[in-house]
Amino acid sequence: MFADRTNWNLKSNRLAEALERHKTSGRKLFDLSASNPTECGFKYDVAAIMRALCTPASLQYHPDPRGLKSARLAVSDYYSARGDRVSIDDLLLTTSTSEAYSCVFRLLSNPGDEMLIPTPSYPLFDFLADINDVKLIRYPLFYDHGWHIDLYALKQAITPRTRGVIIVHPNNPTGHFTKAEETTQLNQICFANQMAIIADEVFLDFPLGAAEKSFVANEGALTFTMSGISKISGLPQMKFAWLAASGPEEMKREAGARLEMIADTYLSLNAPIQMAAPVLLQHRTAFQQQLMARVRRNLAELDSQLAGKNHLGRLAVEGGWYAVLRVPAMRTDEELAIELLKKHDVYLHPGHFYDFPGEGYLVVSLITPEQDFSEGLRRLLSAA
Repeated sequence: MFADRTNWNLKSNRLAEALERHKTSGRKLFDLSASNPTECGFKYDVAAIMRALCTPASLQYHPDPRGLKSARLAVSDYYSARGDRVSIDDLLLTTSTSEAYSCVFRLLSNPGDEMLIPTPSYPLFDFLADINDVKLIRYPLFYDHGWHIDLYALKQAITPRTRGVIIVHPNNPTGHFTKAEETTQLNQICFANQMAIIADEVFLDFPLGAAEKSFVANEGALTFTMSGISKISGLPQMKFAWLAASGPEEMKREAGARLEMIADTYLSLNAPIQMAAPVLLQHRTAFQQQLMARVRRNLAELDSQLAGKNHLGRLAVEGGWYAVLRVPAMRTDEELAIELLKKHDVYLHPGHFYDFPGEGYLVVSLITPEQDFSEGLRRLLSAA
């Protein structure tokens, strides 16, 4: 009686089962997969956030399918601070980037149409595609003194049913940014094939070097850029994100009108979160300073512990919250991860979670509290 699109394998994998057993053991867990900033010891301005959420204006109902003007202005101001001009008329507010993906998939695709997606990358996309009746086609990233898009393979993957190219900027978990010359070629490819660029920029504000350019003002092809306060302000529970349209004016205008109808069907964002948006976005500065200080210290600790271990290493990372380790492929990554959990109380993600090419990849979080990171890493490296 259920739809084929939800016919997923809902059984826990072996690593998840091992984690559940560990949680009942009473032993300390060194979690090197940390992704929830609210559980990592960062400080938040609780009073300011609570005041912003309690404004009496939230009791009034003023529906706007694109989102309240004051909230869109706050997003526009965020981009202005980065040096980009974004009109509030080109912004659509959503509860999450997942919802933003759904809006774009519904806008661009008929059932069975295709989206190109990078690999390795985050596994959530498979479920979003299934729910929206979209078929994902992988295009590879390759590593050569840093990560790059295999543009030849990307072009070979295009079919008459391809509707867009997803770019994760910077990628999760590889932590690399799309290069300027890659953007130029992507614009040419997408414009020539009547395809859109879909740019996921949730980690954009976390570069390890100079600030990187957003896709939000990209004009070479129809482009949809998404982000939100889940990562930017470390507030995943607040459910406030956005979608920005750019590109050739006529195409952008038509896309905006259709997206507005999609959003008007749901009106999913609530008033309190939209009223609080300016404060929640302002909070990003203090949060990002804390997080990036920890990322840099943990990365330095990682490099220090890796020194002299010629059989182990890490891949270059340009931004984001994660690092990729390269280890000897003596067994599957899952088997190594299970052994680390069972024997050494260390939990992390094996590379196959992210579709890495082959075995020998482990992904660690750089926002793990520093003492746990250092000890968990010591245990990992002694066993790998």
